[in-house]
Amino acid sequence: MSKILYIEDNETIADGIKKYLQNEGILVETCSSLKEAKLKIKNQYDLILLDIVLSDGNGIEFYSFLKNKINLPIIFLTAKDAEDDIVKGLELGADDYIVKTFRMRELTSRIKNVLNRNKKKDIVTVQNISFDLKNNVVYKNSEKIDLTALEYKILYILVENINRLVTREYLLGRIWDISSKFVNDNTLTVYIRRIRKKIEDDLDNPKIIKTIKGIGYKIEK
Repeated sequence: MSKILYIEDNETIADGIKKYLQNEGILVETCSSLKEAKLKIKNQYDLILLDIVLSDGNGIEFYSFLKNKINLPIIFLTAKDAEDDIVKGLELGADDYIVKTFRMRELTSRIKNVLNRNKKKDIVTVQNISFDLKNNVVYKNSEKIDLTALEYKILYILVENINRLVTREYLLGRIWDISSKFVNDNTLTVYIRRIRKKIEDDLDNPKIIKTIKGIGYKIEK
């Protein structure tokens, strides 16, 4: 069952949408403030449903903060229907922007569409590289590649966020969690280069792991 976090300070709206979505097979946790949301995002979710006008801040500003911390699909659900707001939300990278009022079936359909687009697959293939996420194995031209545990973890994070930018800050945070040792920015650069040596055909022109200068990395399918 998919699990989403709904950030909405109107309890009546939040409760109504929560009940409807849960009847449709989507588990929903709600919170009414950005302060509370910052604590809850440490949990595991498949999607975040986010209002823009909140009692303790602005949802768009919160999303700018959020996308450097986690890599999850985001849908704005808001009464702000100005074209500039919609364009700004989508240009930031939101997966959808839904304006109140809306039909509940439409909301459910759009949430499920985003969840399906971001559903993880056991085997992901990019050019001549195959990532078997279930068995923790990577193949190049059908031959197994030997990776250290940390190299695989970095690559796994990039693959689980395929087609999405992964910031260096986010990578460092996730690496720290699993390695239990300090990994700095320079060390991350070294590891990315080591991984590229094993999976790329041309180190001077990498096709698999793309660098987004000054921000992070991205694998595109």
